[in-house]
Amino acid sequence: MKKKLKKDTMWAYVFILVPLCTFTIFTLYPVVSAAITSFQEYKPMGSEWVGLDNYVHTLKNDLFYKALWNTFVYAIITVPVSMLLSFSISIMILPYRKKIQTVFKAAYYLPAIASGVALSFVWKWIYDPMSTGLLNSVLGAFGVPNQNWLGSGNTAMASLIIMAVFAGLGQNVIIYTAALLGVDSTYYEAADIDGATFWQKVRYIVWPLVKPTTVFLAITGVINGLQSFQNAYLMTGGGPDNATTMAGLLIFNRAFKYFEYGEACAQALLLAAIIAVFSIFQFRLNSADVEY
Repeated sequence: MKKKLKKDTMWAYVFILVPLCTFTIFTLYPVVSAAITSFQEYKPMGSEWVGLDNYVHTLKNDLFYKALWNTFVYAIITVPVSMLLSFSISIMILPYRKKIQTVFKAAYYLPAIASGVALSFVWKWIYDPMSTGLLNSVLGAFGVPNQNWLGSGNTAMASLIIMAVFAGLGQNVIIYTAALLGVDSTYYEAADIDGATFWQKVRYIVWPLVKPTTVFLAITGVINGLQSFQNAYLMTGGGPDNATTMAGLLIFNRAFKYFEYGEACAQALLLAAIIAVFSIFQFRLNSADVEY
């Protein structure tokens, strides 16, 4: 018995070793390396220690604060709007049979499985400033002149937000639908007996019972939003006049465009700290009365 237990324990450590090695190589080592590099002026033939200079330069850089502001605006608008639409869609498809629900969920989830690069090019065609762009073509039928959606500081950020909202609906719809299916039908039956309206059921039954799901989607959504990079990089390049420069794009440019790896690592660690603090605050604020 002891021999079998010892063998099982050995195999348990073997199976743990695989993800542990993956975590060490692809997560822990890059984080530690970035932390060390953030205190250096990186040079291929030998980096020089510069102490806190990279952090000081970052905190004195106005573009860093503008990028943070753009990132917060992007995340704070995108996440609530996406969650509200996803919740509404989930409620609307809930009364249908499972096969019809599956069709709707598949349709909404389809953009999520498509390549982000492909989606960006599709949306660039939608936002094309010429009359060949889908959005300008539709608006042109109502007499609205062509707009340079991605080239104007007034509309560029809004264009990215709209794209992010519709691209992220699918995953949220599936998670919300699963949560709604887990609500006991006896709650609805009791509400019907009391004469509750549809909106009263949503407010006093559905919303409180799916709050753990809402907290999860809110926290993960904000974390992903604060790390946004691909949309701005592929669609606007951060323009016009840095109106869509996100923190992730700023870090990328600093590292691979200007080859300031030390400063890029410092910016990345500052962003990570901001995300961690924001996530902890959000979790404590939203989950005070949530039971898991």
